[in-house]
Amino acid sequence: MINQRPIIKTRTSSLPLSSSSSSTHPPPTPSKMGKKLILKPTLITIFLILSIYIFFNTFYHSNPISNLPPPSNIKTKTVNIYMYDLPSRFTYGVIESYELARGGLKNDNPKYPGNQHAAEWYLFLDLNNPSRSGSHLTRVMDPDQADFFYVPFFSSLSLVANPVRGGGVMVEGGYSDEETQESLVMWLEQQVYWKRNNGRDHVFICQDPNALYKVVDRVKNAILLVSDFGRLGRDQASLVKDVILPYSHRINGFKGDVGVENRKWLMFFMGNRFRKEGGKIRDMLFQILESEEDVFIKHGTQSRESRRMATQGMHTSKFCLHPAGDTPSACRLFDAIVSLCVPVIISDFIELPFEDVIDYRKIAVFVDTDSAVKPGYLSKLLKKVKNDRILEFQRELLKVRHYFEYDDPDGTVNEIWRQVSLKLPLVNLMINRDKRLVKRHLTEPDCSCICSNKTGIHTSL
Repeated sequence: MINQRPIIKTRTSSLPLSSSSSSTHPPPTPSKMGKKLILKPTLITIFLILSIYIFFNTFYHSNPISNLPPPSNIKTKTVNIYMYDLPSRFTYGVIESYELARGGLKNDNPKYPGNQHAAEWYLFLDLNNPSRSGSHLTRVMDPDQADFFYVPFFSSLSLVANPVRGGGVMVEGGYSDEETQESLVMWLEQQVYWKRNNGRDHVFICQDPNALYKVVDRVKNAILLVSDFGRLGRDQASLVKDVILPYSHRINGFKGDVGVENRKWLMFFMGNRFRKEGGKIRDMLFQILESEEDVFIKHGTQSRESRRMATQGMHTSKFCLHPAGDTPSACRLFDAIVSLCVPVIISDFIELPFEDVIDYRKIAVFVDTDSAVKPGYLSKLLKKVKNDRILEFQRELLKVRHYFEYDDPDGTVNEIWRQVSLKLPLVNLMINRDKRLVKRHLTEPDCSCICSNKTGIHTSL
């Protein structure tokens, strides 16, 4: 019929399929379609993460701002030090005067006499060594290039060079430490580099507690290299500007390995029993410990025989006592360290060298004075320490022993210069601060210091 609608055939897919594809690949199932829908955003996410990583990595390494050199006013080079060429009376002349005062003859090639204050000699030798390298301070010959100025006066040797000390009586024509100190400061005060910053960028060594005592108020702005603050006022010295030095050890170091088998004594002490001021604790310790069976404690003064006995005693003892002397520290502490004899420090106000790199709790026992003089307290405390703990102390002593060896190229001298170099930012701060301060009338000195905790531990064990 003419009006009959045509029959329309429907197809299952609007996409044309070839005969080959329709015969080998069936239509995708719903599960496969779901996997494709999940895979697509996952790939996009991974692509975005990689793109962000590449962008920031490229930006970090190629950003011209991040690659700019540091500002020119920030020092990145080694700190420079200039050593004054002092008149010889302040260096080799002190050695000659020391020998002459003791009946020696004048020597054209004087040698520094060995003693616990030999740091001044080692620093002098180091800066005069043309092949020195690897130090934290570079010696410069042009003072205009210097950050610091080293004053190589043998101040500790000068103190003991007097034929008579403390009595005020001098042999006519003999050596005078006080006159030498005065002459040194008068010479310095004429130097343009001293006057420029009032001595703040200068470095003095005064290791003996009484060294430079006559003129310390005139040089107190400088960096002082000292063994402790026992004789210095709080307006003269502080941990902020000064450096604590170790004494030179007098006995030979222990050459063996760690161990307790051959250390028969629990405690060892040999030294002057009678001292002044804080050192009065020594006599009290003698009274308490003399009767202890496993404690070796003996009065002795500096002599070759005393050093021999001290060497043998420290090398065969587990613990070595370090009570305060006339001042808080003494060379006996460093004798103990190189002997691997665990120091027992009984000195409430002691300052110790290089504490930014050495944790002394790992190498020494600290006991407050009041507890130490209680009968039986020390022996009971130390007897409780097991051998394994003593071995731990000894291993730590081995690790840090080089810091107390002046002959070691990576030892004491190198560490002293590192400590000095760290003072540069503070020195610059104080120099600039001095230039802008108005005149003030103060009843107390304006000093920058770190105060010690005087109410601390009773013992570190």
